[in-house]
Amino acid sequence: MKIVLAYSGGLDTSVIIPWLKENYNNPEIIAACINVGLTRQETAGIEEKGLKQGASKVYCLDVCEELITDYIYPMVKADCVYEDKYLLGTSIARPLIAKKLVEIAKQEGADAICHGATGKGNDQIRFELTIKALAPELKIIAAWRDDKWTLQSREDEIKYLQDRGIEVPMKKEDSYSRDSNLWHISHEGLDLEEPANEPKFDSLLKLGVSPEKAPDEPVYVTIGFEAGVPVSIDGKKVSPVELMEYLNKIGGENGVGICDLVENRVVGMKSRGVYETPGGTILYRAHRDLEYLCLDRQTTKFSEIVRSEYTDLIYRGEWFTPLREAISAFYDVTQKYVTGTAKLKLYKGNIISAGVESPYSLYNAEIASFTTGELYSHKDAAGFINLMGLPLLVRAMMLKEKENKGNKD
Repeated sequence: MKIVLAYSGGLDTSVIIPWLKENYNNPEIIAACINVGLTRQETAGIEEKGLKQGASKVYCLDVCEELITDYIYPMVKADCVYEDKYLLGTSIARPLIAKKLVEIAKQEGADAICHGATGKGNDQIRFELTIKALAPELKIIAAWRDDKWTLQSREDEIKYLQDRGIEVPMKKEDSYSRDSNLWHISHEGLDLEEPANEPKFDSLLKLGVSPEKAPDEPVYVTIGFEAGVPVSIDGKKVSPVELMEYLNKIGGENGVGICDLVENRVVGMKSRGVYETPGGTILYRAHRDLEYLCLDRQTTKFSEIVRSEYTDLIYRGEWFTPLREAISAFYDVTQKYVTGTAKLKLYKGNIISAGVESPYSLYNAEIASFTTGELYSHKDAAGFINLMGLPLLVRAMMLKEKENKGNKD
């Protein structure tokens, strides 16, 4: 049997390699590290580590630019935010990771794909829906749901590796469950499992600082967009990866993009996590400011309705579905004229609008100004208000008539 394992080199997947060997009749394990934003330090030696743990081959694919252009940017066009806080950092990367696992499995002639997502979380759904959509013939092994899996905690996993003389890839006192990519980093577990506990930002944060520790002077940044896609920083064209890295840097330094959320998971339970999305938070704000200038009222209103369903699709891992593709096409059309620049001021966790410009601006000073111009007559509003208020007038007249009749009776 040949199994492709979604491999990060972290605690869970380090345990799964020897576990698969012991419980699936010594299969061939192909470890696949799909790099969606790991640092050089995190990926250093990952091939050697995987081979030592029992894999026969280790892939390490850098898909950062594909993540941004094909997954994050479509999401930015729609301004998707789950439960008003979460910018879908983990959610948006899972379909791409699973897609690459399928490609490797087909290339290697594998029989199954294994992942280390727990039976309580959302990621199991996101991985498996993608695999089912792209390769229904492949078997899926979910270690945490397997009858042979007896480990019930991260402490159990640490002991499992120690008992087998395998290096533990983390310190016990820092065993937060984390997921990171170019868009964000999430933190779960330990003291965060009690919602009453204030997060220990000084030791928890990885991408930046708390607002209290941010500089006392504001920082300005101007982001340029073409058809809803960010293309420049402060007038300079940059690659998608460069753009995200820069925005993460200045956002993190200024305490931007920290979210503490008790959310509703797909499986029904609530979970508490702290998310850092500094660059993404800046990007969303800049994009929305530009949309306010460029989108008409009807499109804006309908977009709000569609956005909710699009957000849920992404959160649930339903990326490779006809509905998601159709909604993405809708936003491609709405973004045709969302082109221009948005200037923002970053200050101690705050993002403050500092000006927006577009060649397709729907703001017309001659119409909007308090000074009377030729394009708008104040008198025109009277007829509009009369027609708009006609249902109210008719209802009020009816009620008045009933009241008068009742008084006579």
